[in-house]
Amino acid sequence: MTTAQPTTSTLNGVPALAPLLARGALLSPLKRPRPDAGFPRTRLVLPGLRVDLARLAAYERVCGFATGADALPVTYPHVLGFPLAMRLMSGRDFPLPLLGLVHTSIAITRRTAMPATAEYELCVYVEGLAPHRRGTEASVVTEVRDGTDVVWESRSTYLARHRTTTAAAARPSEAPPEVSPGPPEPLPARAEWRLAGDVGRRYGAASGDRNPIHLHPFTARLFGFPRAIAHGMWTVARCLAEHGTPDAAVVRAEFRAPVLLPGTVAYGAEGDEGGGAGRRFELRGARDGRLHLSGEAGPYPAA
Repeated sequence: MTTAQPTTSTLNGVPALAPLLARGALLSPLKRPRPDAGFPRTRLVLPGLRVDLARLAAYERVCGFATGADALPVTYPHVLGFPLAMRLMSGRDFPLPLLGLVHTSIAITRRTAMPATAEYELCVYVEGLAPHRRGTEASVVTEVRDGTDVVWESRSTYLARHRTTTAAAARPSEAPPEVSPGPPEPLPARAEWRLAGDVGRRYGAASGDRNPIHLHPFTARLFGFPRAIAHGMWTVARCLAEHGTPDAAVVRAEFRAPVLLPGTVAYGAEGDEGGGAGRRFELRGARDGRLHLSGEAGPYPAA
């Protein structure tokens, strides 16, 4: 089979999310996900992008970032690139169903501070598919340029859950079950947050990500969740708002288990003798200690 060559498509404006969500929902029942399926090879490019400062402020408030500074939070470019990612993932040539798709990890590199008032260029593309023990994952890359320089980039993985064969039960990089390490010891607890049932709706309004698994108990139950779950990107943004990041930063986070809404979670982080935050952070259930999110944040370039 001949592999399609990458192409570039330059957009004139930000794609409208509502039609993309509707298209993705309608096409989802027709998708048959598998790790060896074809996927779109198009790179979507959006030049001349300027940030909507009112929308940015709403995002900062729901995630716990300080408002008013001429600087983008380290996670905000993901929001800027989300409509382009949705255009790719809602298309007929994307093999995973959009409905029920779960964000499983993100790796971010920010090479410098990013003024909120600057003009940027976005580029988003699907890097590939990989087997996962619970289905198939897609890797989506987002790049942000200031002029010709890439100032921010991320790699996100999204999981479509389905039955797998024995050969696809684990990624090649994963250790066999018999030698897998036990659960990590909890990091020192730094804060406890009580999450209201509308966190998913408020974050969805600020970010544009209105996946039904995040919005209401009824729509979440359609995809196997007992209640609505928080967005993975809200959990990592909320942790980083508490943790802090340098202007040039590397962030990695894995979304280990869904955060049910409403609920109470505990934010934990490494600390030095002076009480400052270390590289690692996490989010656990405040009552049962279940690990929901694990991550690390440090300076770029990474030591």
